[in-house]
Parts: sequence; structure tokens; C-alpha cells
Amino acid sequence: MVQYHANDLRKISGGKKDKNVKVKRKYLMGGYPTETRLSDAEKRKLIRTKGGGIKVKLLSVAYANIAVDRGIVKRVRVLSVISNPSSKDYDRRKIVTKGAIIRTEIGLAKVTSRVGQNGVLNAVLIKEE
Repeated sequence: MVQYHANDLRKISGGKKDKNVKVKRKYLMGGYPTETRLSDAEKRKLIRTKGGGIKVKLLSVAYANIAVDRGIVKRVRVLSVISNPSSKDYDRRKIVTKGAIIRTEIGLAKVTSRVGQNGVLNAVLIKEE
């Protein structure tokens, strides 16, 4: 099921008196946000976008690419979600989005990628354990 993202209720310009009669178009379709959760196995979903492109949505995550130092990136297991400043509800439900603080095997890290849009979890190390 998709969401309709057009604004049919706005006043039409040009001094016209009638209401705006608009036909729903496929390019006005939207979708529900991808709420990425922690899991043992990673799960992805491929979505075809306008123009034939592909968007990779990450549904569940197990590993993260952590930038430890300049030019040094490690792939480590994600243990838990500490906080998520985008929403109190996401914070409570432990959902990973951009800006979330996660606990990994090597320490705390801040998520820098858009997990539900890019299909990969990239983060920067905050402090080591």
C-alpha cells in the first residue's frame, strides 16, 4: 500500500473560480518510511524509482562500517541502539536512522548514512571502549 503525496486542496492561480480538479498520477506515489531494526541477519529490499533507478532499503541490520581514523574503516557488529534524536518513539523502539548513537564491538558510534535510503549502515566512532 502506498501513500498519495500530492496537494489537491491548494487554490489554483490565474484568477480561476472553480476548484482544482486533478488526476492522481503514479509519480505522485510515496511510501511509508523504512524503520530499520537490529537483527542477526541483514535484510534488504530493492525498490524501483522514477526513471528506472533502484533504491536499496535496509530493513534489518547486523553490521556497520565504522570510520575509526582517517582512511581506516572497520566492519563491526552492532550490539544495540543507545539513542535516536530524530524521534522519541524511534528511541524507545530502538530503530536506526541517521544521527542515531549505536553501541558496537569497538565502542559508541554515530550513524552518518541514511539507512533506509542507502541500504548500508555507515558510522563514525565517537569513543572506544
